[in-house]
Amino acid sequence: MTASKSAMSTGMRMDTIGGDIRTLLGEGPVWDVESQRLFWIDSLGCRVYSATEHGAEVRTWEVPGPIGSLAVRADGSGAIIALEKGFHHLDFASGDVDLIVDPEPGLPQNRLNDGKVDARGRFVVGSMNMLEDGPTGSIFVLDTDFSHRMLDTGITVSNGPCWSNDGKTFYFTDSWSGSISAYDYDADTAAITNKRQFASVDTSGGGASDGSTVDSQGYLWNALVYDGKIVRYSPEGTVDRIIDMPVKKVTSVMFGGPNLDKLFVTSMSRPPLPHLPQDSSPDAGTVFVLTGLGVTGVPERRFGV
Repeated sequence: MTASKSAMSTGMRMDTIGGDIRTLLGEGPVWDVESQRLFWIDSLGCRVYSATEHGAEVRTWEVPGPIGSLAVRADGSGAIIALEKGFHHLDFASGDVDLIVDPEPGLPQNRLNDGKVDARGRFVVGSMNMLEDGPTGSIFVLDTDFSHRMLDTGITVSNGPCWSNDGKTFYFTDSWSGSISAYDYDADTAAITNKRQFASVDTSGGGASDGSTVDSQGYLWNALVYDGKIVRYSPEGTVDRIIDMPVKKVTSVMFGGPNLDKLFVTSMSRPPLPHLPQDSSPDAGTVFVLTGLGVTGVPERRFGV
């Protein structure tokens, strides 16, 4: 993997937030512009977290099963969460979790995984094979009226959903495929068509593509899990920048902070399967914050907006 720019930006600073929180499988960071808070999850620890940009005022919600992603609801009263067995509503005040719909009731080997909200306020989420050994997963959209549809099939480990800044291209990765895909995206219907390879992922270091986000310049940032790298790709799919992280199991990325100039990076302390690489770093499972990158993100939308 060759970067066209320096792997470490001049003036870049790296910190951690969240105090003593060490997630088993940290994932799904979402910076909520309206509340000015970061949300993230522990997929295997079955928890949702929220904190300020500096990691203060931590709130925690227990959820009844493995969780793949979340979307803050339009009124801020709760979130739509993608649990192992379906879309649910999490009420922030009471902590109650209520089922909306299970899109895969006949596939016990699957669970819902990574997801993001599109420009029309819909939650687009992929499912994954929990043994990561077969293409039993799909991509679903949960509409604002809580109806749902399948958008694509044949996926083993769904990750990294996000959109180009004009909303016309949907990015997605099947983690162990060795590539990040792009689709044409229809904003009116959420239909995805014309699947093609956006970027080739260097897996020579044992890594796989995980969570992604797109910055204000239209470049895609991806967490290379098990290889300990954050990779920035140009809109043409070429490697623009590589940042080496102090832990191997980085999982997802999200720009946040008042100026959207901080890159939050989640990580895991325990792999989901015993054959996957371990990481003995004391910082494994923390949330990292990268500043001084010279880049800003774009606001994430709430569900239903």
